[in-house]
Order: sequence, then structure tokens, then C-alpha cells
Amino acid sequence: MNKKIAVYSSIFNAVAVLSFALCMLLGSTYGSYIASMFIAFSFVPMMSAYCHYSNTERKLPGYISIVFSAIYSVFILAVYYAQVTTVTQEALTIQANRILDYSQFGLFFNYDLLGYGIMALATFFAGLTIEVKTKADKVLKVLLIIHGVFFISSFLIPLLGLFSSDMQGADWIGTAVLEFWCIYFIPIGVLSFFHFNNKY
Repeated sequence: MNKKIAVYSSIFNAVAVLSFALCMLLGSTYGSYIASMFIAFSFVPMMSAYCHYSNTERKLPGYISIVFSAIYSVFILAVYYAQVTTVTQEALTIQANRILDYSQFGLFFNYDLLGYGIMALATFFAGLTIEVKTKADKVLKVLLIIHGVFFISSFLIPLLGLFSSDMQGADWIGTAVLEFWCIYFIPIGVLSFFHFNNKY
């Protein structure tokens, strides 16, 4: 059962990230919001699997990874569930729309970036749990740890106010950054699949 959860959540995560990338390219914001929620749903069990399969000396970073992944999922699910329910189905005031609508670069956009920053911390600590035995393990470990660097930008962008609703080209820049993230993160899901598939 443990191996199945680890393997299926990893491949599901890779598919969800790919779906997110495709929805953005096709201009389907609703689809990208749904895909984002499924990234969160699959991410928590995937990070938990890293802790489960780590040896005793590496359990602490595994536990830290689980906690950060849970925090990330709460932020992300709150943001995107609001987009596909309240934002699209309710007649919001201008002020409420500026706060809740992700595309307005307001409060929920900032929560989203904070969530992804915390996700980066989760992958950093998950990377520390890996005991390298193959070249694929080494690549995976490096990808997970380097992904932790995304915490810095995700945390600082809202603090510095680099995005605003009246900023020209903000949508294009945001899409380009997210597509780059997808290209980076899909291999993590794929390599995680192979990593867990080799476990007993």
C-alpha cells in the first residue's frame, strides 16, 4: 500500500503539473486553477513518501517536509477553490474582487506565492531525505534541493510589490515564470515515480 501511494501520487503530480502548463498555454484559467488543486492533492502524499522511505538519520527533514507540504496545500487549495467558486460564481464588489481574484495580484495572489514558497521549502527538506544510490537519485536530490531556492523569490515578490493589477505585461511575465516552473517541476514527479518504484 505504501509503495502504491508513493508511486501513484508521484505520477499524478507530474500529470497535474503538465495539465497546469497546458491549461496556461491554452488560456484556460479555470482549468489551470483545477490543475493547481490537484498538484496540491498529490504533493502531500508524495512528500510524505520521502519521509516514509528515509532512514532514521534522515527522518527529521522528512517530517519537516510533510509539515511544509501540508501548509502549502492549505494556502493553495484556499486560493484556487475561491477562484473556481466565489470569484467565478458570485457578483463581487470591486474591492472584494481586488482581494479575492487571483488575476488582480491582490491578497490571494500573495497567498498563492507564499504557498509556493512554502512548497519550495518542503522539496528542499525532502531532498535531504534521499540516500543517493543511482544517478537518477542524484539528479532528483539536486532538483529537490535547488527547488528550495524558489522560496526566496516567492516570499520576496509580494513584500516588494513587484506585481500589481495596473502593471503592463504582468500576465505574460507571470505565465512565462509559471511555464518555466512547470518545465522544472515535471521531472521531479517523474523521477520520484522511479525512485519510489524501486522501493520495497
